[in-house]
Amino acid sequence: MINDDPTITNPDHYSVLWENDLVRVLEYVDVPGDATTPHDHPNSVLIALSSFSRRLSSGDRVFDTRLTAGQAVWLPAQRHAGENTGETPSRAILVELKGTAAGEASPEVLGPDA
Repeated sequence: MINDDPTITNPDHYSVLWENDLVRVLEYVDVPGDATTPHDHPNSVLIALSSFSRRLSSGDRVFDTRLTAGQAVWLPAQRHAGENTGETPSRAILVELKGTAAGEASPEVLGPDA
């Protein structure tokens, strides 16, 4: 269940491309130095449309990642804030699962599983 929907908390960065009862497809865009406020994601697949570097944080936990264009990763259900720490814009597609497949965010989870 999404509590803080990123399309509401960070509408300048997240937009809904398509959705049905099983999945929601989001587009994410930002430029170097942009940051998001804390928000929630259900279990998702993230597809990087550009190469980018990001720092995800949740409380005192920090996760730095670099994804390359075309890379797909599993994003377990989690709550985080993000920041573009690189020198290039970020552009990604997130396919969020709904229903029981959405999972529950765990305080131990932060960042994608490559």
